[in-house]
Amino acid sequence: MIKCHLSKLMGKHKHSLTDVHRLTGLSRATLHRLYHETNDAIRYETIKKLCSLYRCQVGDLIEWIPDNKVNDENGQTDSVPGMP
Repeated sequence: MIKCHLSKLMGKHKHSLTDVHRLTGLSRATLHRLYHETNDAIRYETIKKLCSLYRCQVGDLIEWIPDNKVNDENGQTDSVPGMP
């Protein structure tokens, strides 16, 4: 699962969706989908603008969380059982 922390960053900076739209030029629809985590994809340009606005790293904005952690014999975790 990919987790978007836009709502957390906006709260920390006391920004509304309108503020972020005005400051970045990103569409309200895009911001709404990211805020509510209903998006299927995110463009590099969108990430760049949000990271620039919040002076953060990509990992502060989006995070990968394994759906199903499975330990193999080497102690590695894999979210898709049977995949190398």
